[in-house]
Amino acid sequence: MLLRFLFRILWLSYCWLELAVMTMVLYSLSYLPRLFLTPWYFPLFRLWCRSFVNALGVDLRLHQKNLYPLPEQFILISNHPSAFEDVGIPALFNVYSLAKAEVADWWWAGRIVKAAGNLFVKRESKKSRQFAREQIISELQKGKSIVIYPEGGCKGRRLHSSFRYGAFDISMKTGIPILPVLLHYESQADFEWSDPQTLVHKFWHMMTAQNNRANFYCFDAINPADFESKEAYNAHVYTLFCNWQEKYLA
Repeated sequence: MLLRFLFRILWLSYCWLELAVMTMVLYSLSYLPRLFLTPWYFPLFRLWCRSFVNALGVDLRLHQKNLYPLPEQFILISNHPSAFEDVGIPALFNVYSLAKAEVADWWWAGRIVKAAGNLFVKRESKKSRQFAREQIISELQKGKSIVIYPEGGCKGRRLHSSFRYGAFDISMKTGIPILPVLLHYESQADFEWSDPQTLVHKFWHMMTAQNNRANFYCFDAINPADFESKEAYNAHVYTLFCNWQEKYLA
C-alpha cells in the first residue's frame, strides 16, 4: 500500500511537471499570429488536455456504445456535471469547444484556449448567444466538429429539466449529425461543480477522490433529417439521455 502511494505521488509529480512545461510552451506560442497557429496549434492543445487529465490523476475511460462508425463531422453534445469535461472531451474527441466567456480571461489558460480556436459565449446575453450561433455555423462549414453543452452550463450530477434548442437548431440548419456522449464520474461528489467552489478546490477534490474513474459513454450519431422540427429533435435526444442516465448513473 505504501509503495503504491509513493508511486502515485511520483507519477503525479511527473505529470504536473510535464503539464507545466507544456503550458509554458503553448502560452508562449499563443502570441504568434493566429494565421500561423491554425494548422498545428489545436493538435498541441489536445495533447495539453491529455496532459491535464494525467496531472489530475483521472482514470478517463471511453466506452464506445455506438454500433456504427462515427461520422467524419459532428456536433457533440453531453451533460455537463463538472469542469473536468473542458479538458476531458478534447482529450478524447477532435472537437472545438463552446465555452463560457469567463474562460477566455483565465490568466494561465485563457490564452491557450483562445489560441486553439475555441469559441466563447456570454450565457446571459442574447446578443452573445446569437453571435456564438453564427460562429458555430461558420466553423462547421469549415469542416470542424464542435462540442455544445445543451443544459446551458454545469447543472449538477443529474440531467437538468430540459435541453436548450441551440445545438438542435444548428444541426438541422447545417445537416450535421449530433453525437451524444453521456458523462459519468463514479465519485460524483468529488467531480461535481457547485458554487461557491473555486477551480483550484475542484482540482484538489479530483486528485484526492477515492474513485478517480471518469466514464464517457459514446453512442451512435443522430441524423437531423429524421426530425420535422428542432422541438421534436430536442425531445427525442433528451429522452435518450434520460434513459442512459437511468442505466449508467443509477
